[in-house]
Amino acid sequence: MNNQSLSASAYQFSNTFFSFELESILCECVVIYNDIVNQQIKFPNDEEIIRDGFLRYLKDDNYKNGHFPLYNYHFDKEVKDGLGRLDIRILPLNPYCGDSAFYSIECKRLNNTNVNGSSGLNAEYIMNGICRYVIDYYSTHYDTNTMFGFVVEQMDIDKNINSINGLLPYDYINKQGMTVNANAKHPLQYFDFANGYPYSYISTHTHISGKEIVLYHLMFDFSNSII
Repeated sequence: MNNQSLSASAYQFSNTFFSFELESILCECVVIYNDIVNQQIKFPNDEEIIRDGFLRYLKDDNYKNGHFPLYNYHFDKEVKDGLGRLDIRILPLNPYCGDSAFYSIECKRLNNTNVNGSSGLNAEYIMNGICRYVIDYYSTHYDTNTMFGFVVEQMDIDKNINSINGLLPYDYINKQGMTVNANAKHPLQYFDFANGYPYSYISTHTHISGKEIVLYHLMFDFSNSII
């Protein structure tokens, strides 16, 4: 792999941006991914159905009670937020801070088609994924959220991260017909926030309000799980 570990000081985050709370939840999402793979669960090549594979765990009270800190949160899907609908909303329960105070996860499939072009899934990951947080299509109450990349074909994931980064500077026309840009301050780089999981990354972006927002990225290889 060509991953190079990134220290927190490299981004010079403020405490507002550096969310250990979200990181602890994402560590458990890696555990769920490993369990799904070990059970050899199969999925159609469908983003929402793969996402629901995670939600089966995240909404199971018995599972959550055995996996700290999941029981401290409510997880739901397809929640209306701003102009769009979130793939997964993570609502802290203790302390409860209101329905507007939550983290979220946007899920996108990734494959080997046109990885360096404006019409492939890498571009989709940016224009209708990352950019939704940048333009406030999705809210960023805690200034930090997450992207899940569902890899549905065998690929060199680190190499594909380089392809995504190569597409970050460009303008795109999103599904709503708006011109959008990722406004990346720091592109995706490996960051060990998930107990050594090799495909964990972090990036920072300038929100349309002018503030800095942080996105965590987890790439999950489902290439052998697609039917």
